[in-house]
This record gives sequence, C-alpha cells and structure tokens, in this order.
Amino acid sequence: MNIILEFFVVTFKVLWAFVVAAAKWFMRAKEKSVAGQVCLITGAGSGMGRLFALEFARRRARLVLWDINTQSNEETAGMVRHIYREISEEAVVAAQKAGHGEEEVLPPYNLQVHAYTCDVSDRENVYKTAERVCKEVGEVSVLVNNAGVVSGHHLLECPDELIERTMMVNCHAHFWTTKAFLPKMLELNHGHIVTIASSLGLFSTAGVEDYCASKFGAVGFHESLSHELKAAEKDGIKTTLICPYLVDTGMFRGCRIRKEIEQFLPPLKPDYCVKQAMRAILTDQPMICTPRLMYMVTLMKSILPFEAVVCMYRFLGADKCMYPFIAQRKQATNNNEAKNEI
Repeated sequence: MNIILEFFVVTFKVLWAFVVAAAKWFMRAKEKSVAGQVCLITGAGSGMGRLFALEFARRRARLVLWDINTQSNEETAGMVRHIYREISEEAVVAAQKAGHGEEEVLPPYNLQVHAYTCDVSDRENVYKTAERVCKEVGEVSVLVNNAGVVSGHHLLECPDELIERTMMVNCHAHFWTTKAFLPKMLELNHGHIVTIASSLGLFSTAGVEDYCASKFGAVGFHESLSHELKAAEKDGIKTTLICPYLVDTGMFRGCRIRKEIEQFLPPLKPDYCVKQAMRAILTDQPMICTPRLMYMVTLMKSILPFEAVVCMYRFLGADKCMYPFIAQRKQATNNNEAKNEI
C-alpha cells in the first residue's frame, strides 16, 4: 500500500480508537462469563487476592489459590467453598421450582477450589507448582498476578535481600507464572492475563524505591507482553493491567498525603477497588486506573517539567507521603528486636 494512503488509514484508525474508548466511558459493556474456567490467583491468602478469589467464585469460576502462607490460603479456600455451596443450594431450589428432584441436579460447572502453598519469588517452586496444577486441575484460563510485598525502608537503610525479594515477588514472579501457563493459552488462542500493579508503577514517590521499581517493571512487562500477543495475532488472549491508588489493606498503613487533599482522595476501600478491577477484567478492558484521577496524574507527570512535578508533589503532600509509613515500620521492627532480646 502507498505509504501516504496507509498514513491516512492509520490516522483514521487512531481517531476511531478514541471514539470507541470515549463511548466505553458512557456505555456499559456486557461482562463475559468465566463460569467453569480455571482461574489462578497468586497472593490469594489475604488482601485483594482474597477478594478477587471471592469475586471469581461468585461468577462460578474454578479457583486455584497460591500463597506462601498455607493457613491464610486455606482460610480463603474455605470462604470460596462456602460460596460454592450457596450456588449449589440455589441450583437445587431452582430445579425444585422447575419440578425436578434434588437427585437430578448436577453441580453447576463442577465447582472446585484448590489451594497450593507456593513462594512465587522462587522460580523452580513456581514451575513445579504449575505442573501440579495442570495435572490435578487442568489448564489455566485466567491468570491473576496479584502477589506483592513492600520492604518499608529508605534505600540506604534497606537490606539488600529485602530489595531483591521485593523485585522477585512484585516483578520477576510475573515472568515465571506467565511462562508456565501462556503456552497452552497460545495453543488454544484463549485466556486472560491480569497484572495487579499500582499507581506507583506509573509515577513514583520518595522512600519506596524498591517497590516503585518493581511495579514499574511489572507494568513494562505487561505492556510488552500485550504487544507481543498483538504481534502474534493472538486476539483470543486478553490482558488487563490494574493500577489502583493507595488501597486500604494495611500494606501501607501510615501513608499520608496533605490532610486537606486526603478528604477528596482517601485510600481506596479494597472491596471497591476489586469490584472496579473485576469490571475491567470481565469486559476485556486493557487497563484501569482507580480512581480515574490517576489517569490525569500520569498524563501530567509525562508532559510537565520535572521541577513542576516536584512542586505539585509538595503541594499535595505526596513528596514525603511514605515517610510516616516507613517510620511506623521501623518502630515496629525495633520493638520486635527489643522483645527478642528480652
């Protein structure tokens, strides 16, 4: 095709993409079904991982839960089983109303939950556990890379091993889990890979260099993977990048921006954040920032001079917002060390 003609075609497609994106802001897209599909969630033992598990369970997905903490992971599995029982009971009631006996009712989609203890920072542990999942459960259709940690130290006070662990859990693990489950998705041209990143993977702040670097890495990995799937014309495999603002899970307890600003931009409730993320996943939305104000912050960070960004950070109280959190973590560490010496 003539390059000038191709340029006009590309321009039209770009403008049309803006129109479609704008329409999606106002038109409610239909959610796809994940009923009966195998959904694997890392870091499922607590926080957002547990909430994602419960949301997928309500939509009748078959759950595979990974967490390094066996006890908390089993607790999540118990909650999922409770939801499955409610779904089965509802199916029985519906069947009885339709004139069928209880013995005629089949369990909807053979709902099951499988909990595995896995340290996602350990590459070999990920691959071995992934093999078990494929043998014992089946091929994974939805992969939610959710596991995350934070060291809570200033750079020069942070032990090297904690920096390495942050990078391994928050970033490197995405490579291992994706390499484990993507081949079958490619073969079937079907699947969905979800990356739970952070607004701190789009713009940064002081005091959490390792966390920001790991989340920037996760965002870069996700975007490159998305482009690779498009280049391979594997349109049946969807990707969704989740970048929430500060979520009130306790992970960053003590983090504070300017009081007057925090009234309008408080930490997100975990339930709200997960419901928004689920909406994006089930409508195949490529990316979601929560709240939407984060899109504007990311844009301004990209186009403004660095000193202008610094001025904005200082006005918002975002330049040292992590300092109270780090101070609390340091105090807690000192208290634990004091107890151990007694």
